[in-house]
Amino acid sequence: MAATMELRCWGGDWGLPSVHTESLIVLAYAKFSGATITVTPIDWTWKTLTGTVPELVYQGSTITEPAQILNFLRKQQRFNADYELSARQGADTMAYIALLEEKLRPALLHTFWVDAENYANLTRPWFASRSPFPLNFLVPGRHANTALSRILLTKGESPLHTITEVEGKVGQIPLHTITEMEGKIYSEAKECLNLLSHRLGMAYYFFGNTPCSLDAFVFGFVAPLHKASLPSSPLQSHLRQLDNLQRFCDHILNAHFSSHPGSPQPVQETVDANLQKLTQLVNKESNLIEKMDDNLRSSPQHKPLRADPRPSLGNDKSSTPA
Repeated sequence: MAATMELRCWGGDWGLPSVHTESLIVLAYAKFSGATITVTPIDWTWKTLTGTVPELVYQGSTITEPAQILNFLRKQQRFNADYELSARQGADTMAYIALLEEKLRPALLHTFWVDAENYANLTRPWFASRSPFPLNFLVPGRHANTALSRILLTKGESPLHTITEVEGKVGQIPLHTITEMEGKIYSEAKECLNLLSHRLGMAYYFFGNTPCSLDAFVFGFVAPLHKASLPSSPLQSHLRQLDNLQRFCDHILNAHFSSHPGSPQPVQETVDANLQKLTQLVNKESNLIEKMDDNLRSSPQHKPLRADPRPSLGNDKSSTPA
């Protein structure tokens, strides 16, 4: 019997099998290639051996990072979603993945982890609610610091690792410089989305009629931006104008993840559940009304009055005309 491959990743929400980009990439590729993987949602990432997710565990060995996990599935397990790609398409796949990492990832990190409104109202509460005390106070801040460090590193700045270093670094940068940096990040991300939209066109997938690793990467990057209820996001507003990329994400969710826990219930099940709740409510009200009526009938001040007896026809002598 073949050993089971276990994938540890962040759990799902917002109608997604996972809210984590790297986890989404691996989950999508596993679906595309037909790999059988046991998915274990890890809400507390420090429980994993490496402290990072996604993490693929197989026969005592652990593989991290989407590129390494996909390479393991292709070469070691023969689950290859790219076997039909030509050499040119393979080269294009590598180029587009590099574009995603360079242009889109910084904007996504900024959107979810650096933007104050999104972080306070969506990102931090979500990750804090899925971490035990006292780590619920530490895990979101740890991820936020890592995200900011990665943005600065991608843009040519030195990496930062602690909140003190982050605050000190930001204090040294003029406000207009920070604004210009953010503007450049989002401008490049919008251009990246435009290129992806143009390349996809009206097709369901980027190369042919079957999904490949590029589809997994684009899905992992774009789906959280598409599905999350962000209070503030110019990048999400731009994505709303690219109908084909939104349709791309929805198609993958419907075709490959229709039964994941984050998917909505079927309409009929929802109607039946609502009808059942309504029936229970009506029964409770009926029982309450019946109980109140019994109490009123049994109370002394509301006893029914005895009617005066009316004379019978047989005893009334003047009842018959003479």
